[in-house]
Amino acid sequence: MDGFGDIVSTVIVTGAAPVDVLVEPAAPPARPARWRWGRLRHEWTWISLGAVALSVLVTWPTMRHPTRTIPGDTGDPTMQAWQMAWSGHALRTDPTSLWQANAFHPEPTSFAFTDTLLGYAPAGLIGTGPVAALLRYNIIFVLAFALAFVGAYALVRQLGAGRVGAAVAGAGFAYAPWRLAQVGHLQVLSTGGIALALAMLARGHGWSLRHGYRPERARPGWAVGGWCVAAWQLSLGFGIGVPFGYALALAALVAVAGWLWRRPPLPRRLLLADGAGLAVFLAVAAFMARPYLLVAEQFPYVRRSWEDLRVSSPPLRGFFTSPNTSILWGDLSAGARAALGHRGETSLLPGFLLYGLAALGLVLSIWTLRQRLLLAAGVVASIVLAMGTEGPAGGRYTYGLVYVLPGFDGIRTPGRLVIWTTLLLAILAAGAVTALATRARPVRVMALLLPLLVVAEGVNTTGHPPVPAPPPAIATAPAPFLVLPSGATIDGIPMLWATDRFPEMVNGAGAFTTPRQVAIREATVRFPDEDSVALLRATGVRSVVVVRTAVVGTPYESTLSATTDGLPVRRVDTPEAVVYLLDPA
Repeated sequence: MDGFGDIVSTVIVTGAAPVDVLVEPAAPPARPARWRWGRLRHEWTWISLGAVALSVLVTWPTMRHPTRTIPGDTGDPTMQAWQMAWSGHALRTDPTSLWQANAFHPEPTSFAFTDTLLGYAPAGLIGTGPVAALLRYNIIFVLAFALAFVGAYALVRQLGAGRVGAAVAGAGFAYAPWRLAQVGHLQVLSTGGIALALAMLARGHGWSLRHGYRPERARPGWAVGGWCVAAWQLSLGFGIGVPFGYALALAALVAVAGWLWRRPPLPRRLLLADGAGLAVFLAVAAFMARPYLLVAEQFPYVRRSWEDLRVSSPPLRGFFTSPNTSILWGDLSAGARAALGHRGETSLLPGFLLYGLAALGLVLSIWTLRQRLLLAAGVVASIVLAMGTEGPAGGRYTYGLVYVLPGFDGIRTPGRLVIWTTLLLAILAAGAVTALATRARPVRVMALLLPLLVVAEGVNTTGHPPVPAPPPAIATAPAPFLVLPSGATIDGIPMLWATDRFPEMVNGAGAFTTPRQVAIREATVRFPDEDSVALLRATGVRSVVVVRTAVVGTPYESTLSATTDGLPVRRVDTPEAVVYLLDPA
């Protein structure tokens, strides 16, 4: 009670006259140290910092020489380093030119020739040139694993699992062995937004597996945030984003059906939040879809036929086969892996320990029996769908049912649906581990080791090759230019080299090769001759840069010693490259 209240009480109880008392205002209570340091001690702070540290360790030596090496190989990763650099450059200089990239000259809308990683564009705003592009890529590569861990951890915690169970789920989702075969595909590794968006949407709607829907726990702000994270995930690429979008649609239909069945109270603010968030998601989807539809009209063969899927559809044994870079399972899976076709897309082991914990979760779990059976059914369904044309009856009545949906005909790799298999296994496993963590002390101690054991399945021997430094001629060659050698698996390097000034260039690596690019590559094997020079001049090419060390042993090696007699071409020799200057057509 305050000072005035004390005086009034004295008068009423004793009848005594009040004594003049000078009551000084009480000083505000000091904030306890626990409050001041609460944020640093919060569960999510430690999980986030721990996830980053763990990612640095498991992906090592990515951050040992992040400005000189790149994880996996110098094919797709260098192209993806260029993608982030280009999107940042376009936003900084001319956002309207975003889809008109400097590569693939003279093709229009060339930035949409593959998944764009557009969601990483803010990182592309920082720094310029090849060194900055490499550093940026390596940092994002490490953070992609950390986000996958945090996203799955957050989702499983929201569903009702304990910390140890959530750590197992995070480790299983982020470090599943199949990811090692995708180390050169950053858009496939960047799946943390899927789990994080689902976690935020569940929290925003006051829903969990253990307690169901509780309207008093609805948080509209979290719901909007979940939709925004989902939109960001979609912006990283349609290969992963299209199935995610349909998964969200399915979840929304189930939620609506559940509401119609029971009619629980639904806060108006939550409905408005969902409307706003869904509008953001659909706007991003429309913005991303438009250039891809234009590309599909120009190059109809980018739509994958049913026959195209046979190359990368994994058989059932693929889900029990590890990539060769897994330290634990790589050698043991050598025989099974040799029998697979497209090994990078068909070695899809989520983890034997994760399988085991998920199986345990069927008999011992915090989830109800019905929930366990539904999760198990989801695991089976996701595997059958991911088998593509290798599914029952040739996949016609499994993957064939989703193949007819808009967007799926642009996906060449059904096996990447293993993302959903892994997430469902992780939820099942988390239920079992949370149940174990409540048992006797020896069992609890054993449960604490399980996250580390799950991470161990992702420990690897991934290579980190050095990226060649650009020859000085790249910085001065008149554009548009062509760098030789050129090829679908090597053009990422000259694309990366060009990130200092982004000149127009014929080189380009993407999900497909244009007819014009095929013709130029075939013709320039004989460069400089009359036909190849005429074709390049007609295409607007002003110079050809032949990298001396790169063409040795390739069909382009003869360009080093070729003469230009009688041709409208001038040759300039430098220590690192030979530059051919073409007169304008």
